[in-house]
Amino acid sequence: MLRVLSRILITCLALAGLATAAYTLWTPGAREVRGIHDLGANGMWLSHGWIGDDGWFSKYRKKAALYRDPERIQELAVKLQKYHIRDVYPHLCPTEPDGTIPPVDEAQTELLLDHFQGIRVMPWIGGILDTHCFLESPEWRDAFCRSAIALLKEHPRLAGLHVNIEPMPSGNRDFVLLLETLKKRMPPGKVLSIAAYPPTTWLQPVISLHWSEEYYRAISKPVDQMAVMTYDSAAPMPKIYEHLMAGWTREILSWAEDSDVLLGIPVYDDTGVLYHSPRVENIKTALSGIHAGLLSSERLPANYKGTAIYCEWEMDDWEWEYYREHFLSKSANLQ
Repeated sequence: MLRVLSRILITCLALAGLATAAYTLWTPGAREVRGIHDLGANGMWLSHGWIGDDGWFSKYRKKAALYRDPERIQELAVKLQKYHIRDVYPHLCPTEPDGTIPPVDEAQTELLLDHFQGIRVMPWIGGILDTHCFLESPEWRDAFCRSAIALLKEHPRLAGLHVNIEPMPSGNRDFVLLLETLKKRMPPGKVLSIAAYPPTTWLQPVISLHWSEEYYRAISKPVDQMAVMTYDSAAPMPKIYEHLMAGWTREILSWAEDSDVLLGIPVYDDTGVLYHSPRVENIKTALSGIHAGLLSSERLPANYKGTAIYCEWEMDDWEWEYYREHFLSKSANLQ
């Protein structure tokens, strides 16, 4: 019996050793490709304070001076331009249950637009499905659209709108109706952008956080841009996430049809959450997977435009430097 148990143990250890060696040698990502995938049209999600009204500061005990100071606004604008961030989505959530989006500070919004020359500002609107957003209600959809269009008319220099409603189950027809209505009502030339979900994966237990190919193709018709939240995958190890990201990159660009695509990069820390580990999902592994996915094609797909970083308030100096070294084109003006 002892000899049998010893053989079983040795076999298990050998298999474990082989698995470890295989994982060590496996290289699903690609890192040393600086510059070839940077088209100078990347995106970033910004904090509420950059355009939000005073109610947000008092509710969350934030210091208005951190956002209202013209020098701070100019510093952010310079950094965004240096790192080739063209599209920004300042937070303007959650929507009121009646469909009204939160108010902006009028003077602050215009001040930000003064400084953000060459940067497309698209307020990030939406909220939690069935808590703030009631898509099945025609009245709610109408109120949401009217409120959002009013914001664009009040501040015509805004480039468009960025819609993010979570969770969003694949196949939700009411969301498509909302986007179709919103796009029809938007002034000519304005961009309708959304925070899209990645394709399905067996790793993720929350199926409402992923979209099918059919739903991607349906969503792509009314929208101009998809900034895809290619994270929250529940991947247990970095290389598995890199492999998943490479596959997602290929699928998304194939399914999004004529909609412009920005691939999401996570730089946030949601410690203790089942579906996100910052050790696994981070700027290094995300870029590695994106590069690998893009390199699998002979040429860049026409709808690929770059990356979208989530989020500005979590980005540190090391991450900015890594982004420069492993993604930005060599022509980036970072002196």
